[in-house]
Amino acid sequence: MEITNAERARVLVHALPYIKIYNGKIVVIKYGGNAMIDEKLKNSVMKDIVLLSLIGVKVVLVHGGGPEITEVLTKLGKKTEFVDGLRVTDSETAEVVQMVLAGKVNKSLVNLIGVKGGKAIGLSGLDAKIIEAEIKDERLGYVGKITKVNAKPILDLLEKGYIPVISTVACDEKGNVYNVNADTAAAKIAGELGAESLISMTDISGILKDKNDPSTLISKIKVSDAPALVENGIIAGGMIPKTECCVNAVKWGVKRVFIIDGRIPHSIIMEMLTDEGIGTMFEE
Repeated sequence: MEITNAERARVLVHALPYIKIYNGKIVVIKYGGNAMIDEKLKNSVMKDIVLLSLIGVKVVLVHGGGPEITEVLTKLGKKTEFVDGLRVTDSETAEVVQMVLAGKVNKSLVNLIGVKGGKAIGLSGLDAKIIEAEIKDERLGYVGKITKVNAKPILDLLEKGYIPVISTVACDEKGNVYNVNADTAAAKIAGELGAESLISMTDISGILKDKNDPSTLISKIKVSDAPALVENGIIAGGMIPKTECCVNAVKWGVKRVFIIDGRIPHSIIMEMLTDEGIGTMFEE
């Protein structure tokens, strides 16, 4: 669909107040789900990130890569087991997680941002001990509970105009490598950075009053109201831990926290730079 120059100008004028809000501010984007697998969506996300960077937003991209890890483990003949939605990670699986997340996935995203005209540098939680962790649950093996985030290397890169792309692999004082939940890592990093916003990309529209009806989207949720929504079953299943991460991020000082539908092209721009937005925002 072709748009006229007048329509283009109108879009830019409407975006201007939001550009002012976010200019020079840090925005952490948690990237995962279908938007990470579908090539068209992946291109759309990287374009959004580069655009935000070019208009003066300090973007930090935090990513997981569960499907890619499972694919490699399957090729190696290793079965994947989950407990409470978390991957059981023995020492061999931890090596695969490090290889896939810090290597293949991370560098492919850095490369794609470069192709789109951005400047990105890939990091993992192991670099300068950005993410330190300890064993979360003995049943899960090397699945990490974050104990500390070192924000300085991230801030240094932002200061130099780079987009840090961070894979959620963590370490401890003994050199053990941990698989860390990407939602938790993004929330912790956003809090440590004092980010203006945290945007969590998911495979649903946001928090719905009726999970089968997208028109029942709840556009704003106060942190104090979240427990009641869980108790009433409106927030259920896999959305409970995501909601906990969003609530914690607000408590840790992030001003705006969003859950958005990563299956929609340019959903980040629609949420950040338009009046309507498309997801659910958590606020104090």
